[in-house]
Amino acid sequence: MIHQYKLDGYNIVLDVYSGSVHVVDDLAYDVIAAMDSGTDEAQIVADISLKYGEDEAEVRECIDDVHELKAQGKLFTEDPFAGLAPKLKHRSKDIKALCLHVAHTCNLNCQYCFASQGKFHGERALMSFEVGKQALDFLAAHSGNHRNLEVDFFGGEPLMNWDVVKRLVLYAREIEGPLNKNFRFTLTTNGMLLNDEVIDFCNEHMHNVVLSLDGRRKVHDRLRKDYAGRGSYSRIVPKFQHFVEKRGDKSYYMRGTFTHFNTDFTKDIFHMADLGFTELSMEPVVCAPGDPYALTEEDLPVLYEQYEILARDMLRRAREGKPITFYHYMISLDHGPCIYKRLSGCGSGTEYFAVTPWGDLYPCHQFVGDEKYLMGNIWDGVTNSALEDEFRDCNVESRPECKDCWARLYCSGGCAANAYHAGGNINAIYEYGCKLFRKRIECAIMLQAAMAEL
Repeated sequence: MIHQYKLDGYNIVLDVYSGSVHVVDDLAYDVIAAMDSGTDEAQIVADISLKYGEDEAEVRECIDDVHELKAQGKLFTEDPFAGLAPKLKHRSKDIKALCLHVAHTCNLNCQYCFASQGKFHGERALMSFEVGKQALDFLAAHSGNHRNLEVDFFGGEPLMNWDVVKRLVLYAREIEGPLNKNFRFTLTTNGMLLNDEVIDFCNEHMHNVVLSLDGRRKVHDRLRKDYAGRGSYSRIVPKFQHFVEKRGDKSYYMRGTFTHFNTDFTKDIFHMADLGFTELSMEPVVCAPGDPYALTEEDLPVLYEQYEILARDMLRRAREGKPITFYHYMISLDHGPCIYKRLSGCGSGTEYFAVTPWGDLYPCHQFVGDEKYLMGNIWDGVTNSALEDEFRDCNVESRPECKDCWARLYCSGGCAANAYHAGGNINAIYEYGCKLFRKRIECAIMLQAAMAEL
């Protein structure tokens, strides 16, 4: 399978199963398309030489080059992974990551919050140290030979339970040496409670920190308000700038959400860049179709254009020696995720779980509060084996709609939670998200091809 497209003056040919990317001239682009359609080579020579006014020998030479790439396994490769995905996900029951919901409460009242203002459709609650400690012990005990273990501190707003977060990190540091484990922590925060003590601790112990900012003041304050109805922009931006300044070269991300109200989201990304933030992410809102801020089909052409604008501007900034990083454009043309990840996806419900303040296990944070997806708890482990098997059978091959999609080995079948909320089950697809994803990957590949020329 190949995928061809033209973007910003680049003729790009992606060989899906080898991952090879070819930037070609117009003649080669048309030759490859004709060969992919099954056109007879004699007809290709006649048609292409007539179109470009080239000598027929030139076209035959191009055809020979294509055959050589095919022989090298770089073009028109067959799928070598068929049937492999289910086997990969059933071969191990080790757990590698937990999302600790240390706070089912929040000090903001964001309108689009999928977690119902941090309560996850239940009661407000804070995780105790004892529950968190058991969660870390559970992860270590069920991690098998995995040394690097990922733990996300999540909410709600995790800084509302900061003392427990600190105690859990220090506990993990005590046990990781004797257990030959390495805990890597991530914290996601709205920034309202950031101070120097939090920043210094994060810089010492947090592998990554995610900072929530939607961009321009008017955009951010429209939906990210406190319970008094006041926007939070002016209170958090100076704290974020101070945090990033002290963070140095350690990992962080500014994570924004765009909605129907700011389909011109590149202006928000560029605004964050102008504020001094260079590690950026901007996600499409996921909400009920009837919500006023829900993205629509009519928004798609605008959003596609925005992703192209972003790629061009990132290239400009790189040329000027002032690069920024955009999470969804972080791909490599030299290598990528291992085939296990490409086929099986994020690992929700199998090697990754969310833990509620009282110790229940859910497949990921987007399922928390939906009792149909309660999988067990941190004392007894996974007790809903039927649901576990359902997630093990959820992969890039379990969705018939993905079979002929050129981007399937980049998205791994997509997000199970988005599929469930859009189509009623985890093996459905979220078609709107698929459309945006494919456009992002096209832009990302073009950007990487252009960057290779710098």
